[in-house]
Amino acid sequence: MNVSTTATIEPSFRQSVDMMFNRAAALMDLPPGLEEKIRVCNSTYTVRFGVRLRGGVQTFTGYRAVHSEHTEPVKGGIRYAPNVHQDEVEALAALMTYKCALVEAPFGGSKGGLCIDPRHYDADELEKITRRFAYELIKRDLINPSQNVPAPDMGTGEREMAIIADQYARMNTTDINARACVTGKPPHAGGIQGRVEATGRGVQYALQEFFRHPEDVAKANLSGKLDGKRVIVQGLGNVGYHAAHFLSTEDGCKVTHVIERDGAIEDQNGLDIAVLRDWIAKHGGVKDCPFGTYHKDGVAVLEGECDILIPAALEGVINMGNAARIQAPLIIEAANGPITAGADEILRHKGCVIIPDLYANAGGVTVSYFEWVKNLSHIRFGRMQRRQEESRHQLLVDELERLSADTGTGWTLSPNFKQKYLRGAGELELVRSGLDDTMRDAYQSMREVWWSRDDVTDLRTAAFLVAIGRVAAAYQAKGI
Repeated sequence: MNVSTTATIEPSFRQSVDMMFNRAAALMDLPPGLEEKIRVCNSTYTVRFGVRLRGGVQTFTGYRAVHSEHTEPVKGGIRYAPNVHQDEVEALAALMTYKCALVEAPFGGSKGGLCIDPRHYDADELEKITRRFAYELIKRDLINPSQNVPAPDMGTGEREMAIIADQYARMNTTDINARACVTGKPPHAGGIQGRVEATGRGVQYALQEFFRHPEDVAKANLSGKLDGKRVIVQGLGNVGYHAAHFLSTEDGCKVTHVIERDGAIEDQNGLDIAVLRDWIAKHGGVKDCPFGTYHKDGVAVLEGECDILIPAALEGVINMGNAARIQAPLIIEAANGPITAGADEILRHKGCVIIPDLYANAGGVTVSYFEWVKNLSHIRFGRMQRRQEESRHQLLVDELERLSADTGTGWTLSPNFKQKYLRGAGELELVRSGLDDTMRDAYQSMREVWWSRDDVTDLRTAAFLVAIGRVAAAYQAKGI
């Protein structure tokens, strides 16, 4: 197949999402019209605004799409990228609807984007731009704690979210829940511990749950546990870094390749992810990195041998042009839409198991949900019960040590055990516990469909079936 033919028939990101939705919806018995109601995007707002910068006025274009309001508020990140467009934002909003439904976060789906390359502006300029973009959305109720709650995405982070929250508070001075208008804020500005790592941590928990089921692992022609598995990571941004770091330091995986925009770095013994990230932050890429072997053609490395492939950057990196050459038996989508619908079909026919983005990168919205709840309750998690837990644990330890002394057995509890057992759960531990529980439950809901229905042969279809079913039930409960 030549390049021009491939480019002609390759579905767009928006088309890929719709095709995957349609494949699942065809296996359901939805009431007439409800399938279309769930599939379409409810509304998309385009805002154009000017900001005085560098002696003149620059005009920017931004979007906020609301896909489904079967439950509110709607939820979804805001990305800053030069190629943001309406179709992309609407596709991402649709994914957010299904993602929230799958992990049972009580949100509809939304997404926002601003056509800007943040690398071309300094911090003060970005603050001006962010405040004006937030103003345009806030005055249309497209940012509101009870209606539409953004979060970070590509090109944005804690700083932008803090600015948006501050702008909302300035415009709504009597709203006691103002901090809940956006999630992903820094902890000192109403954020929550564990939010920055959340999506990458969710990828880790997703893989841990997958490897708890030998039958599922066998479907990917793999065996055993995560320990020793060879991993290729594409994109060492926030998500890719945390996923790779946790898998290599806590689960014994060997991250043999990391692919960045300027090539790839390889070490078959396993890369030190923390050291590599520091190098990339300082030098802007992996070229000339002294910690492994450099490959100029990063796209070719994506097709290399490994046990687990983690695309963690942009959508469409695995497409009809390279899907047939992908050797990974297991792919987990840490990014949104990294596999096109056409590539998905090729990979499934090859026997590749794909853990879909709908589930795999839901860690971010899950912990965003925890942050939203924290902001509405106006108290950090663990504040009420932590010391009480420690006191109860201390009673047990004291009693065990007293029994040892009274009976003369001479045994003692190890200091390491006592230190861990006596420490009550703080906010970070509770967030991780809640995320782990969410990822386990969501996987079980997909797995039940995957194994119980003969017409479902992959986890993506199973995930869509679960999600669409829950959205449909919510609409039907409203009388739609």
